Amino acid sequence: MTVWTARDIPDQSGRTAVVTGANSGIGLAAARELARRGARVLLACRSEARGTQARARIVSEVPDADVDFAPLDLADLQSVREFAAGFDGERLDLLINNAGVMALPYGKTADGFETQFGVNHLGHFALTGLLLPKLLATAGARVVNVSSGMHFVSNIDIGDLNSEKKYRRWVAYGRSKSANLLFTHELARRLEATGSEVVAAAAHPGFARTNLQTAGARMEGRRLAERVAGLGTQLLAQSAESGALPTLYAATAPGVRPDSFTGPRLQGWRGAPVKSVRAKWTLNDAAGERLWAASEQLTGVTYELK
Repeated sequence: MTVWTARDIPDQSGRTAVVTGANSGIGLAAARELARRGARVLLACRSEARGTQARARIVSEVPDADVDFAPLDLADLQSVREFAAGFDGERLDLLINNAGVMALPYGKTADGFETQFGVNHLGHFALTGLLLPKLLATAGARVVNVSSGMHFVSNIDIGDLNSEKKYRRWVAYGRSKSANLLFTHELARRLEATGSEVVAAAAHPGFARTNLQTAGARMEGRRLAERVAGLGTQLLAQSAESGALPTLYAATAPGVRPDSFTGPRLQGWRGAPVKSVRAKWTLNDAAGERLWAASEQLTGVTYELK
């Protein structure tokens, strides 16, 4: 079996990529490898300090990198609109919807959405819709939504998308990751129906060494839980660089199919990128249509697909 690595990324010269959450983890690793292959990369991050630090880190490793930072807070739709309005690229070849939060205590975004659903799905839904004209105008463009194997935890609840009836952090996370896949499915279906060649695909990193695992415990001040999660991650998880490979494959490998789902080879846990298993509910047309309609209503963003 051929093992795909970052060395297999085709030349990206002349191409422009937006990577959300690119200040750390798999987002930073993906942005760095795209820049290494010649892409112009825009780091879309909530924190200016961390975003500029990430840019400096990439440039230190790839001195000729064409990389910039732009503020984007996916928990605030006004920030999403400002980012899209300020995007000055003539083309957009890759939109990598990577940023996310995991298993946080209950909270709400600036627009009143449950935080995990709001950041992981609605923010990216709005961003993709607002940048869609650029994607449609760019030959060979792709949208890559980063989901998780944890989507198997729960299907979406169309009657309680914001977990207002009952909040369970891991169920809410699973629902947001199922939403990522349903969004990919419905976007790919709508693009195909209009004859567009834009590819909408999904990927997941398996168990990768990022700061997601400790964020919830840190927010709640549970120091022991944070240390335990951090130690487990260090011992068991693959590197962020390895975790970024499925995303990079979905974004750059020749022949990636619309609505495909790429993940690590070894039980979806770690290893080289391959086709990944996914829950049947993430391939349901009717559910995808319902989620799409609800997402348009909640965000106020409608897609210009004709």
